[in-house]
Amino acid sequence: MIGLPFAGDGLVHAGLLGLGILAALLFYAYEKRRRGLTDPRLWPIAGFAIAFGAIGSRLLTWDFSRQMSLVDWWGNGDRSILAGLVGAWFGVHLGKRLTGYRQSTGDLLAPAVALALIIGRVGCLLTELPGTPTGGTWGLMLTPTQAAMLGGVPGLGLHPSFAYEIVFHAAAFALMWRYRDRLPRSGDLFICYVTSYALFRFGVEFVRGNEVIWLGMSRPQWFLLVVLPLLLWRTLRVFGKPLRPKLEERAA
Repeated sequence: MIGLPFAGDGLVHAGLLGLGILAALLFYAYEKRRRGLTDPRLWPIAGFAIAFGAIGSRLLTWDFSRQMSLVDWWGNGDRSILAGLVGAWFGVHLGKRLTGYRQSTGDLLAPAVALALIIGRVGCLLTELPGTPTGGTWGLMLTPTQAAMLGGVPGLGLHPSFAYEIVFHAAAFALMWRYRDRLPRSGDLFICYVTSYALFRFGVEFVRGNEVIWLGMSRPQWFLLVVLPLLLWRTLRVFGKPLRPKLEERAA
């Protein structure tokens, strides 16, 4: 069992988040070039996604019951990946509306988002409360000082829930790399990725250590229960049509 080397260190967390966003932008640029997409409006759309993702991660988690102003919450409140994804989705659609771009950007964005989350979640793993007690002798262990800072339990093995998430996003990125040109319609890659993440996140929430609000479930789980039926319906539509042939097969 090991402790957290940078518990509560906001600079480490922010630095890795920034590296994740930079990696996502570099991949976005690579994928644009690979697909031969030269429309200059694609960069403003990416900017809208990042900006509204940041806004959503803060604004959509604002807890009125804590009697904090929005300004205080923005600086010191909770952040949420799920809320950030909702904000980024809204930003993409707003960017498209303002620029007049009509084509789907989901196939460009999905692998880039996964890459950003792989790196960003390393920051969470090194600095935030790992999860709930494992009930065994394995897991991440907090010192009394770290436990007091993060609101955890000292001296017990805790689930490294962020490590589980890193593995998920790495596997998702690998699969999207392989099938990024094979799904029936443009944008299907994003639907499949978001749906699979929603299912994974619902399950991993049980060991995340987030506040339970009702029936043994956290706020993210109740949010996911609302959106999962729509996501699953959209995913079933994806696999209702055959996969596209590989690029090399079409070129043969």
